[in-house]
Amino acid sequence: MNIFGIGTDIVSVARIKKSLKNKSFITRVFNEKEILKCKRVNNSTNCYAKRFAAKEAFSKALGTGISNGISFNEIVILNKKTGKPFINIIGKTKKILKKKFKGRKSKVSLSLSDESKYAVAFVTISL
Repeated sequence: MNIFGIGTDIVSVARIKKSLKNKSFITRVFNEKEILKCKRVNNSTNCYAKRFAAKEAFSKALGTGISNGISFNEIVILNKKTGKPFINIIGKTKKILKKKFKGRKSKVSLSLSDESKYAVAFVTISL
């Protein structure tokens, strides 16, 4: 497999905390599964911040940013039972990726980290 793209993003947890006061921000950016996950953890603001950073990092690795039909809430950041984060692409965004990759199998790798003030994500897409 060859690397198609890499992306990284860092976000201020305080900025996300402020944005979370707007319900339309939450539903526009986050999928139902992400919202349920973040509501269940002790530090929900950091949970949302890491997922936001991952979506941005993924869009950068893709080379498109959030545009041309790519939707934030269709880039779903989940965790395996072991805790390892992964990205699940759904809806129209999934169709766009299939077309972009011309049917080639892709592998997305994700790393997340946070501290009290910042959350960071790193994504690689390999074909």
